[in-house]
Amino acid sequence: MTWTDSHCHVLRDEDPAATVARARAAGVDRFVLVGTEAEESRRCVETARALGGPEGGLWAAVGLHPHDAKTGTGPVLALLDELAGDPVVVAVGECGLDYHYGHSPAEDQKRAFAEQIQAAHRLDLALVIHSRSAWDDTFAVLEAEGVPERTVFHCFTGGPEEAERCLSAGAYLSFSGIVSFKNAGDVRAAAAACPAGRYLVETDSPFLAPVPHRGQTNEPGFLPLVGAAVAAARGESVEAVEAASSSAAAAVFGWA
Repeated sequence: MTWTDSHCHVLRDEDPAATVARARAAGVDRFVLVGTEAEESRRCVETARALGGPEGGLWAAVGLHPHDAKTGTGPVLALLDELAGDPVVVAVGECGLDYHYGHSPAEDQKRAFAEQIQAAHRLDLALVIHSRSAWDDTFAVLEAEGVPERTVFHCFTGGPEEAERCLSAGAYLSFSGIVSFKNAGDVRAAAAACPAGRYLVETDSPFLAPVPHRGQTNEPGFLPLVGAAVAAARGESVEAVEAASSSAAAAVFGWA
């Protein structure tokens, strides 16, 4: 098996095709291109198709980021309905709650999150959650709407306690380059405690480049470094993490 970047934003790169080509040369052969509002989501779908689509290992997620929740979910929900059944679209997201920056009021965020959970249920798609400084409200909204069967907490930044809450709800955890950061002991502890088959790896590129590239522009080709950091935290081989994380991604996004 080879690596699966379960969450990346390659449209923000100058040349997405070249970025994907570099990642393939580094051993990454499956990618989920993630949108954060309707227009970007549409371009994620178009780019995934242009670079080979599912047969070439590229899929897309359609969603409204909590930062933009105040703009309303109407355009994103319309796009999801327009693309219903399209094999390129595998998830709703990223969506959720982010109280760290507060770019949108909390009530708008909760409303947008709930509406996108409903869409994941209605369309039988995976749900990709962004949760920052909002654990209790994130779980409250999920409890009210019902956790979709295939739910992943992307760029997981909690510790073992938050990981257990996610796992008990039936969700998966996705680890980014943060797991390699010196001050991320809680995240490494969560990675160590997560059962095999319940974790994914991602770059969240162009953000959060892993050590030794921290501070640089991230890209999917750095994903093996994220996997190596997870392997170190778990005391396992890199090959074991490669296989387990790719298998989990297949289960979450419906490739299995």
